[in-house]
Amino acid sequence: MDSEVIVIGAGPVGLMLAGELKLGGADVVLYEQRSEPTGESRGIGFTRRAAEVFDQRGLLERLGDYEIGDQVHFGGVRIDSAILDDNHAGVRGVPQSRIEEMLGAWVAELGVPVLREHAFRGYREVADGVLVDIEGPAGRTERRCAYLVGCDGGRSAVRQAAGIDFPGVPATRGMYVADVRGCNIRPRVIGERVPGGMVMAIKLQDGIDRIIIHPDTLEPRDAGAVSFAEIADSWQELTGESIHHGEPTWISAFTNATRQAAEYRRGRVLLAGDATHIHIPAGAQGLSTGVQDAVNLGWKLAATVRGLAREDLLDSYHAERHPAGARLLRNTLAQAAIYLAGPEMDPLRSVLGELVRYPEPARHLAGMVSAVSTRYDMHCDSTNPMLGVRLPTDWQLELAGGGRVRVAELLRPARGLFITTHTASADSRVEDASRLAADWSDRIDLVHGRWLPSGDPTDDKQASVHAALVRPDGYLAWVAPGGAGPAEALQRWFGSARAELPSLI
Repeated sequence: MDSEVIVIGAGPVGLMLAGELKLGGADVVLYEQRSEPTGESRGIGFTRRAAEVFDQRGLLERLGDYEIGDQVHFGGVRIDSAILDDNHAGVRGVPQSRIEEMLGAWVAELGVPVLREHAFRGYREVADGVLVDIEGPAGRTERRCAYLVGCDGGRSAVRQAAGIDFPGVPATRGMYVADVRGCNIRPRVIGERVPGGMVMAIKLQDGIDRIIIHPDTLEPRDAGAVSFAEIADSWQELTGESIHHGEPTWISAFTNATRQAAEYRRGRVLLAGDATHIHIPAGAQGLSTGVQDAVNLGWKLAATVRGLAREDLLDSYHAERHPAGARLLRNTLAQAAIYLAGPEMDPLRSVLGELVRYPEPARHLAGMVSAVSTRYDMHCDSTNPMLGVRLPTDWQLELAGGGRVRVAELLRPARGLFITTHTASADSRVEDASRLAADWSDRIDLVHGRWLPSGDPTDDKQASVHAALVRPDGYLAWVAPGGAGPAEALQRWFGSARAELPSLI
């Protein structure tokens, strides 16, 4: 076998997945048909949950200076962050090219081969793996692997070769996008309705502004047929401002086409990122959801190829991420209707603005976009409200052996965690659970300490977590108090025990 996993596509999702697989102990090779990154950046930020995912692996700090978004919205309807009981603020102004560069450097440090100018041409499954047809500078060759993953975008050749359906809603609206230098355009960070359409403007770096334009009457356009003069004319028509003197560094067009792969896994072939879902840009969710796909899949696939996983572990990737993708498509379609429709939608915008003044609707919509409210079915009989949600990465523990540590730092190795706190020290059931978890210490780090106050007086979630089993992707697979012991959860998510001395932090 040439490698355990072959990943097709070296965009942010493919790079993130390759790094996750390597951290999980899998042998992975990444193939990319482009000779070098394009430098184009459809995305210019990411959601709160994507920021936490990067933080879990020590990657957020590698981006250098970045700006935390100060406005939460749904379809341009502002939500007051003061009434939210969680941090939903994402990162803005970071172009996708910068994220791709950062992830490329990371996987290079991990020793993942990234072979450029190698195009995927097809595959065939055999008894013990997949034979992948790759065309490179030296010609065509077949490479054998145990699993193949397509991270090759909305027109995924891997998805098409696998015969996986991609149903959805065809494009009905067109939009322009351009990066323009030298115009000093007034920011319109969450978009602004103007007579005749919607415009958006965000400051990037080096005097460049990103603009997005949606004229109400614009039909879907081919990106290659758009000129800057056409974009500048449209901007002036909607805003009264001339940018004709500006220097375009990138221009393109996109549509509101919305589709989702019917299957995220078919046998030994899996899909992630835009290969599984395309939608209108809304709230920086596209790249962010793809990164979450990668982090959900990476540790599961690595455990599978290493022989450490239960047979059904890999099936949980589709079971968890397909509903998340469907929720993404539903909320982006809803936001598009609110954002892009004309004055006939003003009554709905007004009513929605009234609803989000109440905490519960505001939390629901903000959590949907930020993805911090994502909850997975852990198949665990428990009444604990934290079961199945992510453990906030900025929570801190004062360790029993001294020192303080953030949850994000504990997740850096992409291993499981079994956390017990001083609150649980008098609970004999938790003590028994901790001794049991030690039998998985080759895959799980045991941590004991005391939660430090989060700094938010309204945040009482820490009181619900006396002990917890945390998956490598940061989600709580078992929590005490609230249910039976963790034996079933340990076996479900981490396979059979291999008794060793516990690794205490």
